[in-house]
Amino acid sequence: MIVGLTGGIGSGKSAVADRFAALGAAVVDTDVIARELTAAGGTGIAPIRAAFGDGVIAADGALDRAAMRRVAFNDPAVRQRLEAILHPLIRAESETRCRSATADFPYIVLVVPLLVESGTYRDRVDRVCVVDCPEEIQIARVMQRSGLNRGEVEAIMGAQASRRARLAAADDVIDNSGGLDGLGAQVAALHEKYAKLANIHQQKRRTP
Repeated sequence: MIVGLTGGIGSGKSAVADRFAALGAAVVDTDVIARELTAAGGTGIAPIRAAFGDGVIAADGALDRAAMRRVAFNDPAVRQRLEAILHPLIRAESETRCRSATADFPYIVLVVPLLVESGTYRDRVDRVCVVDCPEEIQIARVMQRSGLNRGEVEAIMGAQASRRARLAAADDVIDNSGGLDGLGAQVAALHEKYAKLANIHQQKRRTP
């Protein structure tokens, strides 16, 4: 069983994913995969260089994320070209990792920041879990951790689904408006729920 974990930037997806992993779930994080693809020598570097030039490649051969962000978020067409390069690579690798984890874990948490935006998320996951918090909290968190200004954060959020759209797609919601201390009990309850659902899911698959 695959649970799609999503939420806006700064919502706390990584912290939630870490807690699911600690409880025994497999975690496949598409942000981690994206960073691997755009590291020096990653398979995404050559097509990105061909599409956007050397200006978005750092001296060490990795993607210059700040330079790419400045270009992409000022031009929707550029962002779409970047997504057309990376998204198929990310999806293929995430599917490979999910398949390899199936036999060893009770269920898989697939972390996809743009899950709802993809439009085909129901074909990829059995449940959607949204990490939610008010937008002002998102902005404050991202500004603090990344050093971006408010306008830059708002531009990133503007390229994502709205909070309302994510919540409308959710089967389960984790409220992270109160900080990390409140996550443990929520994740533990969902872990128990998902483990039971995964067992039912497996039994149905075994039934002739």
